[in-house]
Amino acid sequence: MKQLAQTFLAIFVIAFALMYTAHYMNASEGLTGGNTLTVYNWGDYIDPELITKFEEETGIKVIYQTFDSNEAMMTKIVQGGTTFDVAVPSEYAVDKMRKENLLLPLDHSKLPGISNINPRFMNLAFDPGNQYSVPYFWGTVGIVYNPELTGNLTFKSWNDLWDPSLKNKIMFVDGAREILGMSLNSMNYSVNDTNEEHLQAALAKLQKLTPNVKAIVGDEIKMLLANEEAAVGIVWSGDASEIIDANDKLTYVLPEEGTNLWSDNMVIPKTAKNIEGAHKFINFMLDPANAAQNAEYVGYSTPNEKAMKLLPEEISSDERFYPDLNSMKLEVYENLGKKMLAHYNELFLEFKMHKK
Repeated sequence: MKQLAQTFLAIFVIAFALMYTAHYMNASEGLTGGNTLTVYNWGDYIDPELITKFEEETGIKVIYQTFDSNEAMMTKIVQGGTTFDVAVPSEYAVDKMRKENLLLPLDHSKLPGISNINPRFMNLAFDPGNQYSVPYFWGTVGIVYNPELTGNLTFKSWNDLWDPSLKNKIMFVDGAREILGMSLNSMNYSVNDTNEEHLQAALAKLQKLTPNVKAIVGDEIKMLLANEEAAVGIVWSGDASEIIDANDKLTYVLPEEGTNLWSDNMVIPKTAKNIEGAHKFINFMLDPANAAQNAEYVGYSTPNEKAMKLLPEEISSDERFYPDLNSMKLEVYENLGKKMLAHYNELFLEFKMHKK
């Protein structure tokens, strides 16, 4: 009898443990699955009101985390310490991530809003057929400048940056592809050039620009240029939009030799827990009204054709930020491979050391 009682007690303990484990796992799934969505995006790259709207419409709680470079984002996803359901890498990072099996294929049947995207931004080489990514924002790299501080220069060419009158008046974003690409473009080479002779020529030309470069900085470049701490900046178009909003003396141009056409894209990392919620979020951001609201808030250019019709005309008709994509030499960054990307970074570091 005592033995039977012990057997029943053991069965009860095991059953209780199984029930507790199941309950705990369900609760955990609620935190990382159906009730919660973790979004990994660039800083200040979404209208916070849209997150609230999505939560109210779906009942899904959004955990929003930010990164400051594609490389930092990919490293964190590879490490797997935090599970992300949606991430927003740039085009070359999408290419790298899909080749390294870091992304889940998208279910286009759950993304009817994808039909709103301008075909110019679809089916590009970094993701044929958009199997893994959906365009979020796009833009260019160009020159923002203050005419009151630059005299008669209008910056039709990248080569205008080397004008002696600009001594200690230029600020650069801290980006190897952007700055080396600018120098390559100034010699009519591609921003994706891997010819060592061309790369060394681009470095040598940058080093000759050193007297004109006041600083190489991060996000603070927007505040510094708006406050007229420098006359000229090499920046991304969305940053230029923010700078001009803060100080309308400045303007933004795309030099005639051409420049980078970049895009950031929504993807679902392979380790995502809330795949259904991720599709809901991506499709929510593809809604024309939401995309237009987001574009007005962030300042970058939307690839959403229907959203374009909802934007104020002063935004949608501004050729500085919505240039004719067929009339300019605009190149998408290619994934140059780990070795060549490291070489670009080495050359850029050499330039920065020369600057010091």
